[in-house]
Amino acid sequence: MIDNISWLAIYPEIVLLVMACVIALVDLGVTSTRRTGTYVLTMLTLAVVAALQAMYASSGNTFYAWGNMVVSDAMGNWLKCFATVAVMVLLVYGRPYAADRDMLRGGELFTLTMLALLGMFVLISANNFLLIYLGLELLTLSSYALVALRRDNTTATEAAMKYFVLGAMASGFLLYGLSMLYGATGSLDIGQVFKAINTGQIRHQVLVFGLVFVVAGLAFKLGAVPFHMWVPDVYQGAPTAVTLFIGSAPKLAAFAMAMRLLVDGLLPLAIDWQQMLAVLAIGSLLVGNLAAIMQTNLKRMLAYSTISQIGFVLLGLMSGVVHGNVDATAVENAYSSAMFYMVTYVLTTLAAFGVILLLAREGFESEEISDLAGLNQRSPLYAGVMAVCMFSMAGIPPLVGFAAKLSVLQALVASGQAPHIALAVFAVMMSLIGAFYYLRVVKVMYFDAPLTASSVSAPLDVRVVLTINGALVLILGMLPGGLMALCADAIVRALAT
Repeated sequence: MIDNISWLAIYPEIVLLVMACVIALVDLGVTSTRRTGTYVLTMLTLAVVAALQAMYASSGNTFYAWGNMVVSDAMGNWLKCFATVAVMVLLVYGRPYAADRDMLRGGELFTLTMLALLGMFVLISANNFLLIYLGLELLTLSSYALVALRRDNTTATEAAMKYFVLGAMASGFLLYGLSMLYGATGSLDIGQVFKAINTGQIRHQVLVFGLVFVVAGLAFKLGAVPFHMWVPDVYQGAPTAVTLFIGSAPKLAAFAMAMRLLVDGLLPLAIDWQQMLAVLAIGSLLVGNLAAIMQTNLKRMLAYSTISQIGFVLLGLMSGVVHGNVDATAVENAYSSAMFYMVTYVLTTLAAFGVILLLAREGFESEEISDLAGLNQRSPLYAGVMAVCMFSMAGIPPLVGFAAKLSVLQALVASGQAPHIALAVFAVMMSLIGAFYYLRVVKVMYFDAPLTASSVSAPLDVRVVLTINGALVLILGMLPGGLMALCADAIVRALAT
């Protein structure tokens, strides 16, 4: 028998699913080339869902539903709220771009985005291996379709095929790893898996064998080296509006999946998966930063930038447990710093791609770094927003990227372990290398001669949202305490259960 708590736990998901179906039907009668009715209804739905998630998260309550398959806690609800807001922002930025490229012949952009968001919700709230896989497949299948939305564009179609093939392989890795863990522990429930492993009666070799495949699947979804091959190709080949989607909200869901599997379920194996994450982090920082230096395509450069940023998130995730000892303060600092880093990275990515989308509306894609030449002379505001994003990603104070990097480095150094301190030094060195390609973009915008004298124009809603987006990158950098406290509280409440 299903109780009221079970329904309460998934109210936002029910609203999102029902409205996605309603909007798909309503869109059949919309004649506007910009799908204004569909767009407004989608934004209203997402606003309601975000408000519901914020209300759930603010209450601080944690409860399990649907036979312990679903967990509703502060961490999950805040991540779902942030993911919903990110989707709203990308739809504001992406609608003019999509309309100019004949991507709004139907309402697929809106309905597929909502279904992908539903997949993120399922993934974030999953407390069961089957539900994790269900949410992951709903998200990825919707993403494949979004990448291929420009059916007449060969580059987008090629990117979708690459994404599909590599994504299917990664899903197979994850599924095989989960099946190994199920075979070893006899349960699909993450909490029961934790208890079974904690007894110490299961052969360690079997658990580690399954763990390797789980970490490989997670690394692909995060875009970590050596499972990063799809990231630059998909970022460059997908329509820029879809690239923004792939590079923002799904990262929050991937972080939640890592927390549910590695921390909630496999914490007794922390010594093993921390070593794996350390190798992934080193590779991501090294390859991401060195490869980005050689790029002339802006979207491809930002793809390698994403890989290097994920390296920092992995460093945060791997610094919580020291020699198998779980210290409450260390765990809180490590995992909250990783969550803070991921949230602020998504915020910065939205603004950076927002500027690219805005410039692309002039009839060309604005994908090359040279396309930003002299942007300051054409539009000081948009050049300023892009400069703030580049400085933030480089980790220059007082922007939010500096606060995020500092919080991860502090978590590493606080462990007092020589390998962790060495990793912190390595991360700083890689950040110094990475500053080159970020500052190169700023140099092109402010010191190169413009390729065109035309001014940059954009709809009012895009200008307003982009300005607020850029301002938040600066404000949260100067006053990071509130968001950091929110992340820390969410992590503490999630781990307490």
